[in-house]
Amino acid sequence: MKFLIIGLGNIGPEYELTRHNIGFLALDKLADDKGIQFEVMRHAFIADFRHKGRQIYLIKPTTYMNLSGKAVNYWMNQLKISASNIMVVVDDIALPFGKIRIREKGSGAGHNGLIDIETSLDSNKYPRMRMGIGDNFSKGRQVDYVLSKFDKQELEELPFLFNKSSEAILSFTTIGIERTMNYYNKKD
Repeated sequence: MKFLIIGLGNIGPEYELTRHNIGFLALDKLADDKGIQFEVMRHAFIADFRHKGRQIYLIKPTTYMNLSGKAVNYWMNQLKISASNIMVVVDDIALPFGKIRIREKGSGAGHNGLIDIETSLDSNKYPRMRMGIGDNFSKGRQVDYVLSKFDKQELEELPFLFNKSSEAILSFTTIGIERTMNYYNKKD
């Protein structure tokens, strides 16, 4: 059984450690834990490993956030993985920092990366993990906020958040989306 885990973010040093790149950072942590390296491939950085009999592919699209669907669609077709076996890891300003919410399907909720994936797949029926980055910004300053770096306190809390996201991703690949949602959506 194969799974494709997609961390959303933007490439380039100016975007490293920004809130919008939390999907990239979560996959970096999982790759580090598994002792694997990302390689530059078509439309994405990609790495893979085996876990409990499953083949798990991690991708970080190089198409920039607003064109994430291009990379997702390409790698789903290339690897022959259905939408039910993908998970998109993405930032969410509607959740407090440090919270995660896993859904089997849903709207893009104004997030350009999710909207582009939905457009490319012609469906919103794909699992996603929303990682809370909070909403500590003034009206009209959302773009500046999501593209800003994590503050000192957030940087100290990121390792715990990434451990939780890694556990949830591996849970999804072994026990499925429903049981993973039931457990991790309730967990603080």
